[in-house]
Amino acid sequence: MTQISLDHTFTASKDAIFRDLDGEAVILDLQSGTYFGLNAVGAHIWQLIERHGHLQAVFDDLCREYDAAPAALEQDLIALVSRLQEARLGAVR
Repeated sequence: MTQISLDHTFTASKDAIFRDLDGEAVILDLQSGTYFGLNAVGAHIWQLIERHGHLQAVFDDLCREYDAAPAALEQDLIALVSRLQEARLGAVR
C-alpha cells in the first residue's frame, strides 16, 4: 500500500454515499453495505476532501480553521485518509 502524504489526492469511491447527521456523519459503501461513522471533525474533513481532493489543500484549510499543531493535523488527516482507503471508500493517487 502507498505511503500516504500531503502530496497525494484522495478520490471518493462512486459507491460511497455521505450523509450528515446533525454534525456527525455516516458514509455508506453501496457495494458492500458497510457504514463508516465520522465525528464532526471527520465529517468536516470528508467534505474538504470532496471539495479539494488534494490533501495539501485539505491540510491548508485545516490549519486555518483549527488551533492545533500542524503536525497533529497532518497526522490525523493522513490517519483518516488511510482508514477511508482501507474501508474502500476511496483511493489515494
